[in-house]
Amino acid sequence: MKFWTKLVLGVPLSLLILLFLVIDTFWGSYGVHTVIRNGISYWLPVGADNPRLSTSMRLALARAPAATPGTFAWQTIGPGFEVADLPALANGKEVDHIYLARIDPAQFRFVVRNGSDGDKDLDRWMAQLGAALVVNGSYFSRFGGPDTPFLTDGTLLGPKDYDAKAGAFVASPMFTGIRNLAHEDWTTAFQGADNAMVSYPLLVRDGTSGVAHPSRWLANRSFVGQDGAGRIIIGTTTDAFFSLDRLARFLLDAPLGLTMALNLDGGPVACQGISLNGYERKTYGRFELQAEGDKAWLLTRCYGTAGMPMVLAVFPK
Repeated sequence: MKFWTKLVLGVPLSLLILLFLVIDTFWGSYGVHTVIRNGISYWLPVGADNPRLSTSMRLALARAPAATPGTFAWQTIGPGFEVADLPALANGKEVDHIYLARIDPAQFRFVVRNGSDGDKDLDRWMAQLGAALVVNGSYFSRFGGPDTPFLTDGTLLGPKDYDAKAGAFVASPMFTGIRNLAHEDWTTAFQGADNAMVSYPLLVRDGTSGVAHPSRWLANRSFVGQDGAGRIIIGTTTDAFFSLDRLARFLLDAPLGLTMALNLDGGPVACQGISLNGYERKTYGRFELQAEGDKAWLLTRCYGTAGMPMVLAVFPK
């Protein structure tokens, strides 16, 4: 190979190696895997009528009409495990769906997992864990580790000094459900638990809305909650019609009997998969948008599907 040919081919390779060294320095292996699988995510300025946005998002940005629950029915796919598809209606049309699971903690166990290498999306988690359900978990740092206190099989990860005022999902031999951290410290809530995670905000707090301030931050959403019978309800939206305050109002209006509901991380990471007794269902997050005044920014990635560093998984006992 001639000298100039080697030089021309070598420069891009050198730049690529330098890029990955920089990413590894500032974002660790999570950043490297994310770039390889998804490219670099960035905030793209968009207008309210941009074709990159879903029809539901454009409607929410323009008028944000109130959503009402549509007709749905629970389907039992195993003892103590039900699924449903809850439509959200606005102006007489479907603007979003929430894929729901209602689970009896007496018959299923709940664990949280962290994959800080950034090499797992929903499909890989499902294949690795063999769980009945996998949904994205709480928030993560730029290195892929927990950004809030996180207990996995008795091992505490994430920040040790953390002022939590919202909620925590806790799974212990004595209790599985949501703890209101307005009433206790997260360290107290974690006592006796095997798996737990702090997240925010509480969408439903003791039967009332936990989100006071309106927002125009639209995203695919996931939540974990509990009803009056102590069953765990997990939901993930298929579109990005909801801001957090409007999702909280919708969940209170829906006939779910929720007493508590804790928001999980949102955006493209908001994914959910179910595989139980021949029943299969998956939904993948796509959207996250920040809007202020007449300006909006859409989280955009180059290719691939979003990684899921934090997950909540459900297994039969």
